[in-house]
Amino acid sequence: MTKLPKIVAVINIAAGALMIVLGVATYYLVQRELADENIVVSDDAENFAGDPVEGPLTAYSQAMVIKEHALDIGGGKTYAELPQDDPARDTVMTASFLRASLFTSVVAFGVAALVAGLGLLFILLGLALLGILGRLPAVQSASTGPPVVAEVAPPAADDEAPLQGMA
Repeated sequence: MTKLPKIVAVINIAAGALMIVLGVATYYLVQRELADENIVVSDDAENFAGDPVEGPLTAYSQAMVIKEHALDIGGGKTYAELPQDDPARDTVMTASFLRASLFTSVVAFGVAALVAGLGLLFILLGLALLGILGRLPAVQSASTGPPVVAEVAPPAADDEAPLQGMA
């Protein structure tokens, strides 16, 4: 049982390292796949106009522009609000799908960053646990009864040295 805290610390460190690698790899993969679509933020966007959509902020910005365009095409109505025979309904539906795809990438970026951040936290927690374990006094287990803390010899008293705070 005395080895369990050390095992937990090592598992935390290993899991944290794995989480960082997987989080960074996922972030990169989503960024690369989004960039391969060659989407450019519309010129009428509030932010990032003309920039390639390659990250969470540009994807969100483009999704907001698509929403505005879809509302203009639908006369201020969403896909669900348009009558089934409205000719604008197909265009508004496509815009809704595009927005959902862009929002999915925004969420994927966020989850990837969260996993990498948690990985760093796991590593720090494991290192802290190892540090605490390194400072605990040695424990000897008796054949019968509870563990006994090993006695440490007190430092030799120096008769000439004044006590702290009493100089």
